Amino acid sequence: MSQKQLKEAFISNLNGTSLLEISAGLSLPPLCLLCRGLLLILYSLHHGKPVSSRKYSLLLDFLVLVSPLLFSCTVLSPIIFFIPVILAAFCAGIFSRIYSRRKREARVPFGQIVEEFQKARLDAGCIPAVTVFRVYVNVLTSISILAVDFPQYPRRYAKAETYGTGVMDLGVGAFLFGNALVCPEVRQQSHTAQPRFSSLARQVFSVWPLISLGVGRLLSVKSIEYHEHTSEYGVHWNFFFTLALVRLAASLLLAIFPKHKAWLMALAVAMLYQLLLSTTSLKAFILHGSDGRGSRLSFLDANREGLLSLFGYLAIYLGSVQVGLWPLQHRSSVRGWLGALRGLALAVLVLWVLLQLCQACTEPVSRRMANLPFCTWVLAHCLLLLGFFLLTDLALVFTKLLVKGCSVPCCWEVVQPPDSREKHGMEAVPVGRQGKLSQPCLISAINKNQLLFFLLANVMTGAVNILVDTIHSKAAFTLCILHLYMFLNCSIMYILHARNIVLKFW
Repeated sequence: MSQKQLKEAFISNLNGTSLLEISAGLSLPPLCLLCRGLLLILYSLHHGKPVSSRKYSLLLDFLVLVSPLLFSCTVLSPIIFFIPVILAAFCAGIFSRIYSRRKREARVPFGQIVEEFQKARLDAGCIPAVTVFRVYVNVLTSISILAVDFPQYPRRYAKAETYGTGVMDLGVGAFLFGNALVCPEVRQQSHTAQPRFSSLARQVFSVWPLISLGVGRLLSVKSIEYHEHTSEYGVHWNFFFTLALVRLAASLLLAIFPKHKAWLMALAVAMLYQLLLSTTSLKAFILHGSDGRGSRLSFLDANREGLLSLFGYLAIYLGSVQVGLWPLQHRSSVRGWLGALRGLALAVLVLWVLLQLCQACTEPVSRRMANLPFCTWVLAHCLLLLGFFLLTDLALVFTKLLVKGCSVPCCWEVVQPPDSREKHGMEAVPVGRQGKLSQPCLISAINKNQLLFFLLANVMTGAVNILVDTIHSKAAFTLCILHLYMFLNCSIMYILHARNIVLKFW
């Protein structure tokens, strides 16, 4: 077999992993975020000022936010269930040290602290969890697209061939989920005077870079004979095309039907598509082609997975729009966000029950077909991860209220101190104080140039695969390559952010 055939075989015919293992892995990014926030608060507590050095800030962010994920999906994957416990214990130790120092300065009953915390008002103009979710999906995707070509990346984490739940299968849906949370329909929901088709016109203009990237990827992959998993999207199709067409189709539907009924549209699309899969020959066509032998002669035959899975991805996108329109809007207090967190937990529970029913009554999860169980699974896990990030943000807000003058980038700002802060010794940040701090932050850096970050990751992945025999690499070499690859990409984003450069021209 040629090197190209070896690499294609290395990522083919896989069956995924368990839902429990994926859920355990999803707890790692929020715990890394919590650990980094607590470390910054502890540093401020000891030195009386935040970390101001850009060099040390980048190093801290990379070592705490990115490096643990690289280890957990490679050499530490056999103990993936123990890593969240270790990180949680480490975070608890840091919080205990912060709280004990605070208690020496002002003895306040813990119950009173909780009461004041619930009364605190937060900056309603931003939702840090949404930003962090989108950035981390990008980071995890960038890690996986290169790591999957190394033997240290467990085969169960890679995309499943037909049925199964791989970590990378979830990444595709999570990317759509993150895009829908900040789509024009969500951002403009309070502007009732907007023309009905304004969002559609904006999407038509904004998707041309995705189509251009899709064409560029197609031409580059075919010209250099780069290895590809044909049953993923087809011969000519790729994820850039899927994302562009889903955004256009969703904008058209949301311009015609009420936006607050997006969940009904998502349910209708997903159920109708599943009905066609279950009652017609559509499933057999997707899996085996028009002749039953997997031929890819016509354009539809050649790209059947990418074209027909659009219905499932459209359902995911519409469901994600509903999340942006309801649970993530119109809240400004900690108490309100605790209520939103309970709502998300209930939604996750309902979706988990529906997932079990869907798999029992129809078929297992299939990313290749983007069937109803796949849509339900993606939404359940994305809501779970988003809920973890919301919980992390609230925990950091609580910790920041314990000490004076602490700043954590990409964390909620307290815009209205508790009424009794002087009486009980609670220190809150005055309105606008932290917003003026130009504290360096890797999350903000990646967020400013997310598409560029993803594009660079794809280019560097291709370069590494051309230059390196990834399949026969040793563990130490693999870790060095992955760390260098991610650090280089993160550093470029960090430099652009420091110079306030946003490479967006559409």
